[in-house]
Amino acid sequence: MKKLLVLFLFSALYVNFCVAQDTETQQYKVACVGFYNLENLFDTEDDTTINDEEWLPTSSKLYTPEVYQDKLRNLSHILSLLGKDDTPDGVAVLGVAEVENRRVLEDLCAMPKIKDRNYKVVHYDSPDQRGIDVGLLYNPTYFKVLESGSLNVPLKNADGTPYATRDVLWVYGLFNGEPMYFFVNHWPSRRGGEEASAPGRALAAGVAKAKMDSIISLHPEAKIMLMGDLNDDPLSPSVLNVINAKGDIDKLNPGELYNPWTNYYKKGIGTLAYNDAWNLFDQIVLTQPYLKKEQKGFFFQKAVIFNRPFMVQKSGRYRGYPLRTFDFDVYMKGYSDHFPVYVVLLKKK
Repeated sequence: MKKLLVLFLFSALYVNFCVAQDTETQQYKVACVGFYNLENLFDTEDDTTINDEEWLPTSSKLYTPEVYQDKLRNLSHILSLLGKDDTPDGVAVLGVAEVENRRVLEDLCAMPKIKDRNYKVVHYDSPDQRGIDVGLLYNPTYFKVLESGSLNVPLKNADGTPYATRDVLWVYGLFNGEPMYFFVNHWPSRRGGEEASAPGRALAAGVAKAKMDSIISLHPEAKIMLMGDLNDDPLSPSVLNVINAKGDIDKLNPGELYNPWTNYYKKGIGTLAYNDAWNLFDQIVLTQPYLKKEQKGFFFQKAVIFNRPFMVQKSGRYRGYPLRTFDFDVYMKGYSDHFPVYVVLLKKK
């Protein structure tokens, strides 16, 4: 536990270290793109098409409208701060995971602390057995959606029967007038063990990679971000070999993606904790056109894991972990069991 706390304190210092650069002097436009696992953002109404009994007022969790509204307030507080260290507008685009439906995202966007940003929603219902989806929030001042869709991940049980999981969401549009693609993922969990469940994540990674490859074959300089709760770390085979996302910016081969989270992970810094050790499942990886600093469009500057002391549990079995919403059936008045992440993009004015 002491090791976990030390790593958290180190990460808090590390992620707030900023490259010495005066953006006003250099005349750069700054924009942030993020991802956040919202940890079971359900409404309180019974949806008979999914298994949401755990998230009802009559459940053992007593998930009442008051608890739902409190969770929305807490999450909107985090979103109001996310990216604000780098730009007054906060995150321009945010991928999210573990949401029940479109309605909960619209309720979140309407919360007073972020209402003025006028976030819009891209969402498709997934066939996931838990009833959770991914989605994309975007500030229309920065991003205009032109096309979107969802990609099915044909996961199967050991006996060959279909196992429903989250679709991969892809969105194409103009980011400050520049064409960009965003892929939002929530790959299959490690339930049953990391090794036994790895083929499911490799399958989901392959579905996303196939779509990206089809885009790049037509547009070699396409700017694509793949983001999500990958349920794997930067050095896991699904990320390293299937997606081909590597952490050494100077050794990237053609077609490989850049993963700015690799060095964080090697230092023991993560976005969620398990058995008193950090994992870094929440990642945003980028195609190589983002790495060219001498260009007219946006280029990558840095990657940030957003954590603050108030987002950390101070006692109990999860002391030092991200402050979650529930500890089993006990309401913790927290935010999420994951820290959010974002990348900072710069563009010469």
